[in-house]
Amino acid sequence: MLGPILLAGCAALHGCATQSSAPSAPTQPPSVLMIAVDDLNDWIGCLRGHPQALTPNMDRLAARGLLLTNAHCAAPACNPSRAALFSGLMPQTNGVWANDSEQQLDRTLPDARLLPAMFQQAGYRVLGTGKLLHSRGKRLFDEYYTVEQRWSPLPSKEAVAYTPEELPTKGTANPRHITRDSLGRDVILPLNRMPSDRRPDQPAGESFDWGPFDVPDEDFGDTQITNWAIEQIGKDPDRPFFLAVGYYRPHIPLWAPKRFFERFREERGQLPEIRPDDLDDLGEAAKKWAREPVTAGSHATVQEHGQWTAAVEAYLASVSYVDHEIGRLLEALDGSTASGNTVVVLWSDHGWHLGEKEHWGKWTGWERSTRVPVIIAPAPRYSDGFATGSSSGQPASLIDIYPTLAELCGLEAPAELEGDSLVPLLRNPAATTGRAVVTMFNPGNGSLRTDRWRYIRYADGSEELYDHLSDPNEWSNLAGSQHHAERLRELRRTMAPYVAQ
Repeated sequence: MLGPILLAGCAALHGCATQSSAPSAPTQPPSVLMIAVDDLNDWIGCLRGHPQALTPNMDRLAARGLLLTNAHCAAPACNPSRAALFSGLMPQTNGVWANDSEQQLDRTLPDARLLPAMFQQAGYRVLGTGKLLHSRGKRLFDEYYTVEQRWSPLPSKEAVAYTPEELPTKGTANPRHITRDSLGRDVILPLNRMPSDRRPDQPAGESFDWGPFDVPDEDFGDTQITNWAIEQIGKDPDRPFFLAVGYYRPHIPLWAPKRFFERFREERGQLPEIRPDDLDDLGEAAKKWAREPVTAGSHATVQEHGQWTAAVEAYLASVSYVDHEIGRLLEALDGSTASGNTVVVLWSDHGWHLGEKEHWGKWTGWERSTRVPVIIAPAPRYSDGFATGSSSGQPASLIDIYPTLAELCGLEAPAELEGDSLVPLLRNPAATTGRAVVTMFNPGNGSLRTDRWRYIRYADGSEELYDHLSDPNEWSNLAGSQHHAERLRELRRTMAPYVAQ
């Protein structure tokens, strides 16, 4: 088993953020509200990833706790990232590497004590809804509420499937599947009128799509899970809860209520910064990872059909829609008897490219794919000594969430966890940890992030090195520079246990 990613112990720096006042004595262990958001990169207001990001509720949550500005996933795809978070273990240890239906924790680690089990054994009500584990995770919860999220607001998954007569159009310049919305109106899919890059010969609906739906919010699965979660917060006030709420948007298809698109009538969406020659200093393996439409579609198709701006607007609209639902959930918590007694943690499973490095989707080793928002807001009654409204740029990993929640709630975590508790950073956000965190994307392919450097090693031996102090967009690969040879050797040694063949 690989050991923790921690490279050096924390060394506290001078200075601290505002500390909360001493709380009254708590009467029970803190509850936990865990909010997961699928495919959310740093395009939220408090991370300043995009100038048009509109996320007042996530920003408000960040102001209540600690914002990790340099947090990364263990693997940049839904299944392995979530498996790592729920097990507290890297893919090398838990055996889940990709979105393969056969790679599931109940098969690869059937005896592991996953995160919800820690709370169950401590007597918590353990509740879940939406997308948490990639699949087959319902058994981990005492109650689990399931809805259709991927294809909502359409009435069912079957509603997006091409008929045999329509299927020949799917890979053409005029794809056409006709279905109906909840109000009985015809809808022609895909909304963006683009051909399928990935499955042109299969009747399944095309998910690399975006656009507004003028239907009630309640037609969307993400609204339905919020409604259910709100109902749970007020139940059984004498018993602590662990409530996990998994939002699907901004996962593709980027469909959201129409009103979240309205602001782009006045000001069109701004494209991310790119360089036309961005891939020129990369090896063939990197170019393949960049250009293949493995998890979404191809940049060439988006450009050919003039859809880049529309896609950016749809992503921002979907993020704002989910932020609205998170706001409803937080408002319900704040108005309940559990408000002072609940830890809130928000995370995304991985980032998402929108044309950077000619890529759409996740499943790369670059910053856009590995970096994720992580916000931890301690329970007010237990927050004595914790900083609030603070941020830390020290490297952190999603596998840290398990041990962090264990420490915040006073529970015993499994000894084999590979992450580190983030509670020391909650107490002193100015601390320097000397850490490096690793993201794996298939065996032999690893990406390492420190507070300044990113190092990527591919299975074919090719490498990349980026200095985030001078090159936050990762445009200049320094792996071939003699000036950085010693730095490269140091990071190569750190990465070696993870990419050993």
